[in-house]
Amino acid sequence: MQTLDRLAIHTMTTKPWDLPTAVKKYSAAGIRGVGLWRQWLDGRPLSESRSLMDDHGLQAVSLVRSGFFPGLNATERQAALDDNHRALDEAAAVGAPQVVLVCGAKPELSLAENRKQITEGIAACIEHAGKVGVKLSIEPLHPMYADCRSAVNTIGQCNDIIDQLGDEWVGIAADVYHIWWDPQLEQEIKRAGKRIIGFHVCDWLTPTQDFLNDRGLMGEGCIDIKGIRAMVEATGFNGPIEVEIFSTRLWATDQDAFLSNIITACENHV
Repeated sequence: MQTLDRLAIHTMTTKPWDLPTAVKKYSAAGIRGVGLWRQWLDGRPLSESRSLMDDHGLQAVSLVRSGFFPGLNATERQAALDDNHRALDEAAAVGAPQVVLVCGAKPELSLAENRKQITEGIAACIEHAGKVGVKLSIEPLHPMYADCRSAVNTIGQCNDIIDQLGDEWVGIAADVYHIWWDPQLEQEIKRAGKRIIGFHVCDWLTPTQDFLNDRGLMGEGCIDIKGIRAMVEATGFNGPIEVEIFSTRLWATDQDAFLSNIITACENHV
């Protein structure tokens, strides 16, 4: 990456910073895109968060996260749908073109039932997505999360869902942390084509100390990030490259230095 034109940072990446601090720091570093995690919107009107970004020349490239569709009863499933509709409204209000879906799973349910409820839940959100002009972006998660975070674990499964539902308002967020291991990755990315509307980067550390909060800075681990980027861009994708790093280790460091290291890592390893 020769310029910062496509680089976006998720607010979760620099978790110690609140939204006013994050947008100020990102802007000063020449970054123009931000992946907004919903908790960073808490405590102020959505219009104020939008103004904060506008004032610093930042564009919300995604709103993270919604989903969590499966439920053990109709009440739980309806609560999930209501929350997904709220997320779509929030995304529209802050100017984000997509809501990233972490689809959810209940360990009490079979994988087949979880996936059925996920497909039904996404289908129930499409009309509202079209109404507010925000896409639903399915993020497949590594299968280690299939019990309780997401029963959608591959690009192929995303393709299968979209084959049923259509792709006008449903796309795919490809996060290298979750998909790098997949032996069918290249063919399923080709199959996805224009459905890929998000690309997230970090790295997989060896050994990994914590499967949730021990992701690496790009270049620290074993993922062929450049190779996966080439696959994604071969589909025609030219959107933001979103840095999404969960790391207790890196959150404990000086965040200004961390931000500088992110930019360097993107230039060298993405």
